[in-house]
Amino acid sequence: MSAHISLQQRIDDYLAERQRLGFKLRSRSTLLAGFARYVADHKHRGPLTADLMIDWAKQDKWQRGTPATWAARLARIRHFARYLKQFEPETEVPEELTFGPEPGRVAPHIFHDQEVIDLLAAARQLGPPGSIRPATYETLFGLMASTGLRVSEALHLRDADIDLKRGMLTIRQTKFAKSRLLPVHPTTVAALAKYRKARAPHMATVADMPFLISSRGRRLGKPLGDRQAHRVFNTLARSSGLDESWRSCRHTPA
Repeated sequence: MSAHISLQQRIDDYLAERQRLGFKLRSRSTLLAGFARYVADHKHRGPLTADLMIDWAKQDKWQRGTPATWAARLARIRHFARYLKQFEPETEVPEELTFGPEPGRVAPHIFHDQEVIDLLAAARQLGPPGSIRPATYETLFGLMASTGLRVSEALHLRDADIDLKRGMLTIRQTKFAKSRLLPVHPTTVAALAKYRKARAPHMATVADMPFLISSRGRRLGKPLGDRQAHRVFNTLARSSGLDESWRSCRHTPA
């Protein structure tokens, strides 16, 4: 490493550049900070070597790592090493297939019309009786199926983001930190209007409130949590008799 610029400063500059490009880097930031500590603990001096990065990739707090895990860790450090090499030409970049191929993204499970219909029917049976919970989950999963929204995008919708007159949603802070307008089908507009009407007796409507609200005790009116939504989805999928192949897949409407 340069005697004048520390490894941590190079990491900070790298992360800042990635953020300017629109990437969210929370996990990468933590991972690279761990690498910087590893280098410091080993009192490494001079250019970063491939062996050092490979040894770090194999470190695991619980010593339960697998080649697939190591490959994923090494892939992230390789990206930083390529960035660093333009400033520190003697930096080594590990071979891409040191631990074999990095695990790829799983293939999507495409939900067909009947599967979506069965899932929404199961959502309507959720308890407790008289709560907004069944309507909330029916609306959430129906909205995702009809628009292709990610679950995080649907959960982050505010009431003001739902323009029923224009049939338009405002999706804020998406994957690359940008916002977009999304037109929706008239049947989706009708379903959103129905949910807003059903929600009214439970919670006074204000523009900045979450559109889809939690219904339990102190959580009434608060946003739904991502884990909570996934847990309910898994329960509904099982109860509606969906093929178990969806469990290891990303979920995509037909």
